[in-house]
Amino acid sequence: MTLPTRPLGTSGIDITTVGFGAWAIGGGGWAFGWGPQDDADSLAAMRHALDLGINWIDTAAVYGLGHSEEVVGRLLRQVGPAERPLVFTKCGLVWDDRDRMAEANRILRPESIRKECEASLRRLGVERIDLYQFHWPDEVGTPVEDSWAAMTRLVQQGKVRAAGVSNFDVPLVERCEAIRHVDSLQPPFSLIRREAAEREIPWCHEHATGVIAYSPMQSGILTDGFSAARVAALAKDDWRRRSAEFQEPKLSRNLALRDALRPIARRHGSTVSAVAIAWALAWPGVTGAIVGARTPAQVDGWIRGATLELTAADLDEIATAITRTGAGSGPIRPVASRAGGGGAFVRGS
Repeated sequence: MTLPTRPLGTSGIDITTVGFGAWAIGGGGWAFGWGPQDDADSLAAMRHALDLGINWIDTAAVYGLGHSEEVVGRLLRQVGPAERPLVFTKCGLVWDDRDRMAEANRILRPESIRKECEASLRRLGVERIDLYQFHWPDEVGTPVEDSWAAMTRLVQQGKVRAAGVSNFDVPLVERCEAIRHVDSLQPPFSLIRREAAEREIPWCHEHATGVIAYSPMQSGILTDGFSAARVAALAKDDWRRRSAEFQEPKLSRNLALRDALRPIARRHGSTVSAVAIAWALAWPGVTGAIVGARTPAQVDGWIRGATLELTAADLDEIATAITRTGAGSGPIRPVASRAGGGGAFVRGS
């Protein structure tokens, strides 16, 4: 299968409009795990994604406290050079091996960044990371200029090809941009979490910074089979049990919005998941969407989102549903098409 690609800013990297998200394959037993996960299922899901045309995998050192990167590394050893995906990973969340369930600390000290990069290279079994990203802003007082200078040195040393940030706001991105171009930003972005469309995505569009949206299906809520019963059945160490979006009163509003996507999915002969992904990709400035899967069948459930083109009528219907259900916050509709080059949007009430 041939999937459409878009340039990741000015990095020289072209990525398929959807990428494989490797958060859940880190497994359980840590603060933000998704419960138990079989490595064989993870490898099968990633191989299936590659067979369907996906050309990048997004992981992070903290996912499974190193385990996700190790599993991705196993995949890289199993595939030939022609099949090898681009590998994106992240640093800046430092955990305590003595307490796996403690939340990681957000640390972007230069020496920590260098140490984390070397560890990720070892776990992945690669000589260069295709896109290295700061996972979250520093919380221990490190000036972001010092952190980004350390990232720049990793690029100069050939250990990193492109450099990006995740969960940064515009002021922080601008401080990085003053030192070296920010190749990409990874914000949370979905029909429920729409805030990035207000400032971050338009800024990136104007400054040739790629945007790879994470959690476009809102960690499972915007899928055909999700329900309140499914929340109750989540593993006890699944982080979603603690998320407000999976609890009332937000859960009912979110599921009502999901249900409003069903007629659109039927018209396109597709799934709710694919519609949710296509909506995120419809915004000017968005390069690609990170979508997770724990089995090959889950990949099949959302892969159509890479190619699904929503009509103006579809986008109007979705905007109306957002307003009616009161789900989430942020702008509700892209106005200009990607081809038009604009970054306009319609705000919610």
